[in-house]
Amino acid sequence: MRVTVQEAAFDLGAESNAFAAGHTDMGAIVTFTGVVRDLPGDPLVAMEIEHYPGMTEAALTDIATRAQERWHLGDVLVIHRYGRMAPGEPIMMVATAAPHRRDAFEAAEYLMDFLKSRAPFWKREITANGASAWVEAKDTDEDALDRW
Repeated sequence: MRVTVQEAAFDLGAESNAFAAGHTDMGAIVTFTGVVRDLPGDPLVAMEIEHYPGMTEAALTDIATRAQERWHLGDVLVIHRYGRMAPGEPIMMVATAAPHRRDAFEAAEYLMDFLKSRAPFWKREITANGASAWVEAKDTDEDALDRW
């Protein structure tokens, strides 16, 4: 398991290939990457993500450990960025390796749902007109946790 919180952008292809390369005994590798998206009507200039070092890594490690305990996984990767990012840049990535696809897919979805709702990150959107606002939690994100 590897959990990384970093300011620098990551190379999705390189991370995916490196993760998959070490798992010749796994029948499924699932990856997901979240990217900064533009806003309809008022273009997004940037997203700024803040976190508390130490606390964030511990929370992400706990989420990843719970996924490993719940599903039959060979490995888990979580990368999450902080700092200022432009539309199209990657924010986060999860990867799971499992002998069978169901475990890999379900664990990846679990990780995405819990990272979205429980990871201690604070996001602020900055638009082209100079407005900025903190991103509020959404009921749909909280509802997604109910299935787990």
